[in-house]
Amino acid sequence: MTVVAGDRRAALIPALAQALDAAGIAPGTPELMPDTGLAHDHVRLGGTGWIARLPKQSQMQLGAAENLAYQAACFTRASASGHAPRLHAVLSPSDALPRGGLVVEEIVGRVARLPEDLPAIMAALAAIHALPVPEKDRRPPLLDPADPLAGLLEEIGAQAAYLHAVDPQTRAIIETHFAALRDLAADGPRPPKRLISFDAHPGNFLITPEGRAVLVDLEKARYSAPPLDLAHATLYTSTTWDVATHAVLTPEQVADACHHWLDYLPGPERAALAPWILPMRRAMWLWSMTWCAKWRVLSGAEAKATQDGEDWAADKSEAALIAHVRGRVDHYLAPATAARMDQDFARLANTL
Repeated sequence: MTVVAGDRRAALIPALAQALDAAGIAPGTPELMPDTGLAHDHVRLGGTGWIARLPKQSQMQLGAAENLAYQAACFTRASASGHAPRLHAVLSPSDALPRGGLVVEEIVGRVARLPEDLPAIMAALAAIHALPVPEKDRRPPLLDPADPLAGLLEEIGAQAAYLHAVDPQTRAIIETHFAALRDLAADGPRPPKRLISFDAHPGNFLITPEGRAVLVDLEKARYSAPPLDLAHATLYTSTTWDVATHAVLTPEQVADACHHWLDYLPGPERAALAPWILPMRRAMWLWSMTWCAKWRVLSGAEAKATQDGEDWAADKSEAALIAHVRGRVDHYLAPATAARMDQDFARLANTL
């Protein structure tokens, strides 16, 4: 049976009220927030200072309870930096909310404006990356690949299975960069691992009245290479994703952001991470482009009957959001855009 996004969203308020009551949490004045993301609905609990974050799916391909545990760890660990919302409660999966939810701190602020807010975003990322890395046995449930490059190649390779839905010219550009990343991973050193967001595009930040950047969407955090976040904050496929934060950065503006981030690092850390800025930028772009190919294919399926794992079905979100995502995906996968990005890598290498 086809799920109508509007009907599903309308049912969230009474379902959430039931879940909050069972958890002993005051609901305040629930207000359904605009449908702006493919993975979550959000409800402001007016007057409480909290927001309910209700999964539509798990981008990490986890079961409902495991997905909540993963996201709870993301918020708990990243909020120690002062640049992510605090976790208030976990709403376990129930009949009312089959995928459960999180209750997190509401951040009062405006959307990011680029390039002027790039220094604040770089400061936020640097603060997250500076958090102490726990001992290995305390890193779960977050991903902690023994070899970050090998892990990325595996993820990108899995998504590359959908490149059959991409124009051959674009596919050829992607495959050239993928081969270069494989060559890099075949031999040589590895980047240091730190806590990273892995979803640091500008639309996921709010800027407080004091000018502090706060990363409000945390679902895919892991222990991996920090320059991946730097790339996700400044790539064309990120800065033009959200209407509210849309900006086309010049290579000089990207280079300035990179240097700003590096300035926050202690000397040894700076020396160890600077050489990885461009390689991880390539990796993040490849991940984004192959995700676009994957979404193009999977968004045409019907919503799953189960409440586990990922589900990119278009009918889980409102039509306006899906139309926007489809437009962005088509633009990024167009040969002219891929060729522009190919040239931008060379231009940035010369600027950095």
